Amino acid sequence: MANVVVVDAPPVPDTRRVSAAVAAAGVSSFALLYAPQPVLPQLAAAFQLDPGSASLAIGVATGSLAVAVLPLAWLAGLVGRRRVILWSVVLSAAIGLLLPLAPSFPVLLVMRAVQGVAIAGFAGVAAAYLADVVGTVRLAGAVGAMIAGNSVGGMLGRLGAGFAAGPMGWHGALLTVAGVSGLCALYAARTLPQPTDPMAERTAEGVTGQKDGAGRRLGAGLVAPFAVGALAMGAFVALYNAAGFRLTSPPLSLTPAAASLVFLSYAMGTASSAAAGRVAGRLGRSKALVAALLVTAAGSVLTLSTSLPLVAAGFAVLTAGFFAAHAIANAWVTAEAAPHARGRAAGVYTLCYYLGSGAGGTVGSIVYGHAGWTSLIALTSAWLLLAIAAVLIRRRSPARIQAPTGG
Repeated sequence: MANVVVVDAPPVPDTRRVSAAVAAAGVSSFALLYAPQPVLPQLAAAFQLDPGSASLAIGVATGSLAVAVLPLAWLAGLVGRRRVILWSVVLSAAIGLLLPLAPSFPVLLVMRAVQGVAIAGFAGVAAAYLADVVGTVRLAGAVGAMIAGNSVGGMLGRLGAGFAAGPMGWHGALLTVAGVSGLCALYAARTLPQPTDPMAERTAEGVTGQKDGAGRRLGAGLVAPFAVGALAMGAFVALYNAAGFRLTSPPLSLTPAAASLVFLSYAMGTASSAAAGRVAGRLGRSKALVAALLVTAAGSVLTLSTSLPLVAAGFAVLTAGFFAAHAIANAWVTAEAAPHARGRAAGVYTLCYYLGSGAGGTVGSIVYGHAGWTSLIALTSAWLLLAIAAVLIRRRSPARIQAPTGG
């Protein structure tokens, strides 16, 4: 009888536990990142700012996040992605607790910049960490769960700040969000599992920075999802930065608490991002991505109405479309990158995403302040059409983005 060699297979990771831990980290990170958005009118009044200047409370944080994401992705290749994620959520929550103590707007901006760097540790590393832990087969579902957590965090942070701003002012609003984010960070720190292979997250990319020909070809092929990340995120943040000003001004004239209810639209983003993987599986990535971007543009056009129900419906539709597009583009980048280039590819996508957020959000707020909501919709619609063009151009040249068959 032939000898049978038994090889111990690595344990199958608990995808639900992994997804829950990463989702909690996402809730913490994105609640903190966007908590100032619903209180931008209060910040503008407190520090005597125009809408464009007040929006720097968002733009500075997302801009510093974009700058830090690639260095932190490289660091994660050296020390481990799990460790970087844990430091990210703990430090960003701690800074959030200190933020209400800022004595002036310039000091607040400096603190927000540091907080953005801290959040970059999660935002730039989480997708690659999930690929290490759950593998590429289950990656789309895990990334969808992560982005659902991100959208829940964005919604809770904005809603919590918006409702707390009335009785507690902007100081109390930001403190409330930071407290909840701290609890989520502690949960993530306790439950985030180690990769099955301890060396999986310490890739050759992180140690040697290797860039072979396959990595370069793949990077060129991923220009389309990178463009989607920058342009769609710029449009999305620009619309939500200006939303508080528009909803609290005539003819809608809502209270800050009532205006913050617009962020309930993030529930649509939670559902659409979780379902995006299934839709892309049926239609194909390119078709699903174009459809999601068209939905985003259609929703933004609906908000031109002066009818509050139509404006609310428009925000729900554009939010669902945006988060579906983000989930598809994010999973596209991570799945197609070679294993040694996965962290770099995810980092470049996150860089584009948050450069779009910082630049687009600030430019959009300036356009709104000077030219109004209709001009803002025209600008953001143009950005979304450019993103669609990038996807369609990529679709006509499939040979450029073939994933390499070897490591």
